[in-house]
Amino acid sequence: MPLSDLHSLPEDLYSADAVREIDRYVIDEKGVNGFDLMQAAAASVFRRLVKRWPEPGRILVLCGAGNNGGDGYLVAAAAKRHGLDVNCVAVAPVRKLSGDARLAWQKAKQDGVGIVACAGMAPDELDALFGSANLLVDAMLGTGVTGAPREPFAEMIRRCESARVPVVAVDLPSGLDATTGAAAGDVIRADMTVTFIGLKAGLFTGHGPEACGDICFESLETEPWLEGCGQQPLALRADWASVSTSLPRRPVTAHKGRFGHVLIVAGDRGFGGAGILAAEAASRAGAGLVTLATRPEYVAPALARCPSIMVQGLIHGSELPALLDVADVVVCGPGIGRSAWGQQMLEQVVASGRPRVLDADALNLMASRVAVKDDDHILTPHPGEAARLLNCEVAEIEVDRIKAADRLCQVFGGTVLLKGAGTVIASGVEVPRIVSGSNPGMATGGMGDVLSGIIGALYGQLGNPLHAASIGACLHLAAANLAARSKGFMGLLPGDVIDAVPSVLAETERKRGSLQAIESGT
Repeated sequence: MPLSDLHSLPEDLYSADAVREIDRYVIDEKGVNGFDLMQAAAASVFRRLVKRWPEPGRILVLCGAGNNGGDGYLVAAAAKRHGLDVNCVAVAPVRKLSGDARLAWQKAKQDGVGIVACAGMAPDELDALFGSANLLVDAMLGTGVTGAPREPFAEMIRRCESARVPVVAVDLPSGLDATTGAAAGDVIRADMTVTFIGLKAGLFTGHGPEACGDICFESLETEPWLEGCGQQPLALRADWASVSTSLPRRPVTAHKGRFGHVLIVAGDRGFGGAGILAAEAASRAGAGLVTLATRPEYVAPALARCPSIMVQGLIHGSELPALLDVADVVVCGPGIGRSAWGQQMLEQVVASGRPRVLDADALNLMASRVAVKDDDHILTPHPGEAARLLNCEVAEIEVDRIKAADRLCQVFGGTVLLKGAGTVIASGVEVPRIVSGSNPGMATGGMGDVLSGIIGALYGQLGNPLHAASIGACLHLAAANLAARSKGFMGLLPGDVIDAVPSVLAETERKRGSLQAIESGT
């Protein structure tokens, strides 16, 4: 998603029911004509379409039976009026159209749009129709549809996938759950999604980031009525541009004691790199002091990689309390394994009562042996670890990631950061956050270790676990995106992300004027 579009999006994310209620309120309570609203939505889709593809070629619009289909018929009508080559497929029988959607179909017919019924079309006719299209518009299934798409919608979705031409989704990609981001069956993979009235949470988590492509938002001038409609957001969208303003400025009198002493407890035999990555990431994210507690054989490699940290080799958990006594925040879990060494370390960390970030095998040990509930910890599970913590299947986590994060908060307390595309951050108290954006290059070992180190550093500086997790996740993604510009996705490594963190932070400081004196030479 282009950063320019991403940063212009609202922060409030709603459920599908809430957006439908906002739509109803605007029409029934504020007297806005529903067909006028539908025309405005279609006009905004067409405007976005021709801006992205000025010469789109032959356009094929796939229309369902509801208002989403009505939007599609009006998009086709707008294209026809502008002299473009456009046709519609009535995927749902026209007889099912009613209200504004039927008016939209009539408008498209009046404007000369060719409309063919999907029912009864032979496979070779559909092949020819899709084969001649240069751009597809998905207006089949709206926010009121849940579960796996039925036929003929499922077949049309598969044909869109195999057509290998750009796809524009109207409001949301067909097959995607607008609230959860789940996809129970076939789902459209759009190049651009133009969505209306209120942002739907499902567009930003689960399958949403992959299915939506670039997300464009059109309020249709309904903003003045959002407060009065009584609908509350399901989550808040977070990105680096929005959360970086919460980072405190560093005063001229700053010293290392003011920015937290982070203790990283990590790296059993065979996993030494995990602790080193977490410790270096914590240093780069602004921690005043960083100590790494690891196996003795990893002391020298850690100092060679990052000489600014302190490293202590530990053989037994009884050696850890002395380090815990002087730490402000503890990061425990990267590479600690599930043997006696890791279990001893986790038990000491929990017994200390220190604010902590628990990741990786610390979570697996919690699921099997060390039951913990605490308001001061941050848990950072991926879906597999979340499933083990809740004793369920991964599919149950992914079917509703927001609900899963809330469940983890209820069981274990504290703040939960559920990793994945559209990372969800919940505290059980405030509205959950969803980190918008994704980076496929982060799907490699060690990225989670970097994240836990960054979050630990920010927890030590901010003292607020929800803010630390939100800012840390956004910083992690922003650094990965910056690194990917030169490294690409396939070759991206955790160390590349660590190296990019200072540049992301420096740009924020530059915008604030914090570096003005240095850069001006005064």
